[in-house]
Amino acid sequence: MANEKLRNACFKAFETFKKINDPAYSDIQSKLEFVVGSYDYDQNPVGLYEFGNAALPLLKEIKEANPRKVTKQLLTDLEKALAN
Repeated sequence: MANEKLRNACFKAFETFKKINDPAYSDIQSKLEFVVGSYDYDQNPVGLYEFGNAALPLLKEIKEANPRKVTKQLLTDLEKALAN
């Protein structure tokens, strides 16, 4: 259950980076997309934790600069999922 929440939070983070459409975030965007697909295939959450932790500070930076681009709910969901 906790892994599913993390998977969903990482997928939402991926979608957020995709909407922002900034080449500076293309690397983390593609890695999130890959680890979500990988988790769907093998149910191993290691990559979700690794890149979820990498995405969180980037999302917080974006939120500070442009509050409307990143939802507070996304940050909360990702932080809670990573804490488990």
